[in-house]
Amino acid sequence: MDERTAKWRLLGPGLVVAATGVGAGDLVATLIAGARYGDALLWAAIAGAVVKLAMAEGVGRFTLATGRTLYDGWRGLPGGFGRIAAAYFGLYLVIWGFVYGAAGMTATALPLAALAAPLGLELDLAAWAMLVGPLAALITWFGGYRTVERIIGVLVAIMFVTVVGLAVIVAPDISQTLRGLVPLVPEGAGVYALGLIGGVGGTVTVAAYGYWIAAKGWTGPEWMGVMRLDNRVAYIATGVFVVAMLIVGAELLHAAGIALERGDRGLLDLGEVLSERFGPVVATVFLIGFLATAFSSVIGVWQGVSLMFADFYAHLLGRAGDPAVTGDRSLAARAYMLWLTFPPMLLLMLDRPFGLIVAYGVLGAVFMPFLAGTLLWLLNSEATPKPWRNGWVSNGLLATAALMFLVLAGIEVAGLFS
Repeated sequence: MDERTAKWRLLGPGLVVAATGVGAGDLVATLIAGARYGDALLWAAIAGAVVKLAMAEGVGRFTLATGRTLYDGWRGLPGGFGRIAAAYFGLYLVIWGFVYGAAGMTATALPLAALAAPLGLELDLAAWAMLVGPLAALITWFGGYRTVERIIGVLVAIMFVTVVGLAVIVAPDISQTLRGLVPLVPEGAGVYALGLIGGVGGTVTVAAYGYWIAAKGWTGPEWMGVMRLDNRVAYIATGVFVVAMLIVGAELLHAAGIALERGDRGLLDLGEVLSERFGPVVATVFLIGFLATAFSSVIGVWQGVSLMFADFYAHLLGRAGDPAVTGDRSLAARAYMLWLTFPPMLLLMLDRPFGLIVAYGVLGAVFMPFLAGTLLWLLNSEATPKPWRNGWVSNGLLATAALMFLVLAGIEVAGLFS
């Protein structure tokens, strides 16, 4: 096996972070953008993949260059900012995990229920959701990172074939589609453009990339080339995936004036449209792709964010870097897996409390500008060895991301209180 082939066989963490970041809600947002504005926002979908690539590369570069986790970097920020960052992140993880647990389980339950109904397996949506969480917990509890990487690899293949195949089936006008590469914003499309750039594939899981490359066994700057290849391959695949969904929205929904329901249930609407136009087989294949997309996000979160929580807990104990406390088999990581699985079931049976949703929305809106801003700080300071600090391209992309995420945060927070 030559060196180039061996390098390709090493790839994996980038695919995990990209697949975990693209959930059912991102698919709906992309479809709605395509349904409303056709191919006009194609450039925004591609720009979004580039921004996330820059952020994940920054996380990976900091981890490999310093041998520290990103949370450890936040703790080390000077002037009291380290304590503020640590407190914010800990609070965010607790609230985010409680709400995301319910959302992720429900998103996966939707296609499960739709696929099972024709087979006579009719359960309440909440019941399906309550099966999804424990399954994800079992996989991550006993399997660890390696197992999660293999499963996500299979799920990504299903997602990719399904969505790209669907984009081919709807037969786009290539010349019309390519016009969407010109960065123009149709009237009223500004928020949708920002949402595509900032929202698709962009969650707390971007910060988990450093934990996954450590779990993969990549340590030290000598892995920098492999990490960058891994990251590029993953986000090129993400870009193709998002572009394919935008094309489906533009070609299938825009011309016919079909509006999807907001939220994950919009994908069930698309399944009905596909069934009417192409028959039940195509609709069923799409639902399988929907299921793969949702479940890859769930198991990625159950594994990766649990590692982040374990690191947070290890710092509280003063045992940062201790594998017995920070590993995915540690008590803290497994406790967070359970936190993601069982307490959120209360939200499946109750209307979500308004105060909790507001707190979740505010903390979540602030996270991506927090991540972009702190990466700028860490990668331009003595926290990072000089050879691995930011160049002008990385600084430009991260600064653009930080400003854009601040605008999105303002819009989201204003929407929560309006």
